[in-house]
Amino acid sequence: MITNKAIKKQPEHKHLQGVQSWYDPALRTLNGLLDIRKANLRKINRDEANAAVTRDEFIEMLTNEHRISAWYAGEIISSLLRANMILMFGRFIWINQGEGQ
Repeated sequence: MITNKAIKKQPEHKHLQGVQSWYDPALRTLNGLLDIRKANLRKINRDEANAAVTRDEFIEMLTNEHRISAWYAGEIISSLLRANMILMFGRFIWINQGEGQ
């Protein structure tokens, strides 16, 4: 039986540093996905400002492109949201262009 004492955990500040080190790669991935969405909207003569990516698509792309677990991708997304670098409405994600950056 595995107990909590047997599981070695990182200190909280090390975990946060690890998550924050993924900000730039994650935002680059999100930018790429948003560019695809904007191009699709441009083709059908719609407003590009409505381009958004679902949380599931973003997690899938992070796991495929960067070989991280889905749980860790969710941690990165949550951290980006707390840092006001992205906006979420329901399951849709945009990059925050406002004061947070």
